[in-house]
Amino acid sequence: MKRCEWAEGGSELMVAYHDDEWGVPSRDDVHLFEMLTLEGAQAGLSWNTILNKRQGYRAAFAGFDAVAVARFGKRDVDRLMKNPGIVRNRSKIESTISNANAILALEEPLSDFVWSFTKGKPVVNRFERLDELPAKTEVSIAMSKALAKRGFRFVGPTICYAFMQAVGIVDDHTIVCFRRRR
Repeated sequence: MKRCEWAEGGSELMVAYHDDEWGVPSRDDVHLFEMLTLEGAQAGLSWNTILNKRQGYRAAFAGFDAVAVARFGKRDVDRLMKNPGIVRNRSKIESTISNANAILALEEPLSDFVWSFTKGKPVVNRFERLDELPAKTEVSIAMSKALAKRGFRFVGPTICYAFMQAVGIVDDHTIVCFRRRR
């Protein structure tokens, strides 16, 4: 078996991300916050760009500790706007801070909330080719609306679907991919 097409010919970082992380179910709130942030930051950019900045994001956003990030203020935003280790987009930076506050305002852990859209079980799709994968689904639309209602930003249906794929809520490894067996 081989990799999904999108990882073939990619950078070492992309291949490692595909082989070791993409589609692996995660219920760790810190990791979920990180991936929600990175998927939002990726809007309009390549995933490879974001993976190259991942360590910069971890350093800039207190290891994705929602309590610490929720305390960030205007000075922190101004400081982050000068940080070449992240995407220097004010809206995306501010959304990470507001999303940290939204996480803290949830009545349940983030993991319980996001996994509730699939009743706690991964959705395993059986696509043969990447061009069959949807950009969004009814579930990602529902998640997007629910997150936005709770104050989350940069959580459109396409971002939510990519997030769901990244954290294993949805397994979209193609049927020829070696990861299908894991």
